[in-house]
This record gives sequence, C-alpha cells and structure tokens, in this order.
Amino acid sequence: MSEAATRRSVGIFGIVASLFIVAQVPLYFLYSGAPPDSNILTRSLIGCVGCTVYLVFFTGLRHLVLGVDPRYDWAATVLQTAGVLWVAMVFVPQSMEVGAAISVDHDIDTTTEGPFAAAQYLLQGGISRLLMALFLITLGIVVTRLRFLPSWVGRSAYVLAVINLAFVPAVFFGDDAADFYSAQGWGTTATMGAVWSLWTLAVSISILRSARRVRASARQAEPAPAYA
Repeated sequence: MSEAATRRSVGIFGIVASLFIVAQVPLYFLYSGAPPDSNILTRSLIGCVGCTVYLVFFTGLRHLVLGVDPRYDWAATVLQTAGVLWVAMVFVPQSMEVGAAISVDHDIDTTTEGPFAAAQYLLQGGISRLLMALFLITLGIVVTRLRFLPSWVGRSAYVLAVINLAFVPAVFFGDDAADFYSAQGWGTTATMGAVWSLWTLAVSISILRSARRVRASARQAEPAPAYA
C-alpha cells in the first residue's frame, strides 16, 4: 500500500471512530437520575463499535510511521500497543455496565451503582489517562522528529498528554461522579473522553487531507516517459 493510500485509510477510520465516541458521550448526560436500560445498552454498543474501529486506526498509524521511517519501529509499536490497551480498558467497563443493567431488575446508574461500579474507577480514570498520555507523548515525539504531520499535531499531543496526567491523582479525591475532579468524576472520564475524540477527529481529518498532498508529490516525482 502506498503512503497516500495508508494516510487515506488511517484518516477515514480515525474519523469514523471519533464520530462514534462523540455520539456516545452525550448519552451519559440525558438523564438526571438512573437511565433506562435502553440508554445504557445503546451508549455501550456505540462505544464498543467506535473502539473497534479505533483498533484499525492505531494499526494504521503504526504502518504510516514505519512507511515514513522504518527506524522508528519502536515508537510505532508503542503507539499501537498503547492504543490497543486503551481500547481494552474501555471494553471492560462497558461490559460491566451492560452486565449490571441486564442483571439488575430496576433502573440503576451503572457508573456509580451495581456490583461492578467500583471496579470501573481505575479503568475509566487513572489507567485510561496513563495509556492516553503514553500514546500522546509517543505521537508527539514521532511527529516532531519525522514531520509527517502538521506541527500542531505534535504540540497539541504534548498538551493533551499533560492534561491526561493531571487527572491521574484524581483517585485520591473520592468517587462522586458529580464532581469534576474525582476517581469517577465527569472531568476525569466523560470530559477527557470527549476531548480525546474531538482531538482524534481533527487529527484524522488532517491525515486524510495530507493524502492528497502526498499523492500529488508522488506524481510530480515520477520520471517523464521516454519516447523513441
């Protein structure tokens, strides 16, 4: 696959994955109390589908980095690994929420109630923030050194990584979901998920647009045909 085709594929899958997560986040705030099971099942399925598409996005990023400079195989592998592990961290609490909604015979807020709520705190909070930070710092380094994406991608990746790391100590500030800064707070989980998805959407659009420039450059570099 050519570099232009890789960029196009990575961009498209990144856009699709981001839009799924963007659509999921508002569903957590539709109800002031315990949401109906239909809401929990819908938002969880949307999130799982989006994260499945993210797997293709992360794999494509690795392939893109290797295509630009094979010497950065270690960084490309860290990118993919951090992304895949983050997806796994999302799948587990989503499964817990769905399981709680199905098994309990009345409406509950599965993020704070039910048999699995407490087990989600680190998964959706500190662990997810650390994995995102690892991904973002690695991407920032790769973009800064290889310059295969606009410089704003690298700079914003560093900024977003610092913000993610700032939420890791939130585990020491209780578990009230109504608080912005807590183990299960709406800032630690929902806000960071929304910021992440909007950022990957912007980056994916940039990658998709860059495919045209790469393809145009490749055509200009082609030698003119020789005629007898």
